[in-house]
Amino acid sequence: MVETRGGAPDDGTAEVLDRPLPDGVRRRVVQIVSDGFGGLTVGELPAQLRQYARFAPNRRTKFAGNAMAAALESDALFRQRIGEKFREAQPELAGALDAGTAPPAADPLDVAAAAYVLRPPGWVKLVTAAGEEAQRADAERADEESRAELERLRDELAHAREHTRHETERLRGDLEAARKEAEALHRKLRSAHSDVKRGEAALRKIQAETETVRAEGQAQVSAAESETRRLKARLGEAEAALEATRRAAREGRSVEDMRVRLLLDTLLDSAQGLRRELALPPVSVRPAETVDAVEPGRMTPKDIAARALSEHDPAILDQLLALPQAHLVVDGYNVTKTGYPQMPLEKQRLRLLGQLSQLAAQTGAEVTCVFDGAELAAPVLLAPPRGVRVLFSKPGVTADELIRQLVRAEPPGRPVIVASTDREVADGVARAGARPVASAVLLKRLT
Repeated sequence: MVETRGGAPDDGTAEVLDRPLPDGVRRRVVQIVSDGFGGLTVGELPAQLRQYARFAPNRRTKFAGNAMAAALESDALFRQRIGEKFREAQPELAGALDAGTAPPAADPLDVAAAAYVLRPPGWVKLVTAAGEEAQRADAERADEESRAELERLRDELAHAREHTRHETERLRGDLEAARKEAEALHRKLRSAHSDVKRGEAALRKIQAETETVRAEGQAQVSAAESETRRLKARLGEAEAALEATRRAAREGRSVEDMRVRLLLDTLLDSAQGLRRELALPPVSVRPAETVDAVEPGRMTPKDIAARALSEHDPAILDQLLALPQAHLVVDGYNVTKTGYPQMPLEKQRLRLLGQLSQLAAQTGAEVTCVFDGAELAAPVLLAPPRGVRVLFSKPGVTADELIRQLVRAEPPGRPVIVASTDREVADGVARAGARPVASAVLLKRLT
């Protein structure tokens, strides 16, 4: 319905829209106002819109949409200015509306929004027609969506029916299998009842025999218990031996390979040292050189014996440690109690280990220091110094025995020096191939 004002039927400004502006048309109108907004000065804008003059177009559309639509409806001068900006941007569409026709290919919403802004004669009809067209489009779209939803629901219903049919067939099969299984269980139950009756008869017979045997068994219980304890003890020993055998089998190969490799390195270093010491010529030995004689400049055995070092000379320890792959094993408490017995055991250990670390750094030899751990009430919190291996004997094992185990663990031919004043230790390691050195000699070398 169109109302006219002022008696001018051909003036579009006198027409009034009798229904709310359709949403689609309203959005297009706000966009037209936002596009033309930027071309106006602040003075040309209505007072309520001047605060949005510096906004970006998208932000202006978002926050000032309602204000712009209200200003366009109430302020004819502002609407005229926006219309002029629109005519500059869309001259073809504006000219067609002024001529009273709408372009056939134009979007009805765009045509209605332009008519609402420009207000040509008959603009209300264009806006109303655009609203009806939008409603028809919405209805068609909703109808299409409803048809698609209905089709989807039909497909789901068909799928559910098919699934229900398969599930029913499966349940029928399961029910039939359960029925057969129940029948088989009934048969087994009847058979079990018969077996129970026979078992009860056999049980009564066995109980009678048990009473007869029980008297005889009581006499054998004590003997069996003692035999069981003995067998358990033997079983424990056998298990311990088996575990030790397995551990030895696992570690045997690596230990033997290590011993052989260490011996090989020792032989190679010894051969290179002998070659350097003897300064052997590259030629082979001549037959004349095998004749026993004294050459000019060579020492006789008597001269060599005269220059031999004393057993108590610390220099002999340096010569031993200079041998290739030398290993120095120190009887810890034997050395400390020989050199500084008045100090507490803890300070004795720290002083000796500090001196041994310096010796290891000077000679490059492997150094192992052994302490007796039998009298320890708790584990010793000790950080071994660089280059020194520190070992404590286990409960029930003396430090002397641990030293002998270390010597036996080395491959034959490797130079092993044991520092201890204990004669039993010295004799034992000498028989095992090691070189014993008195504790006083080590103390002299350290100081």
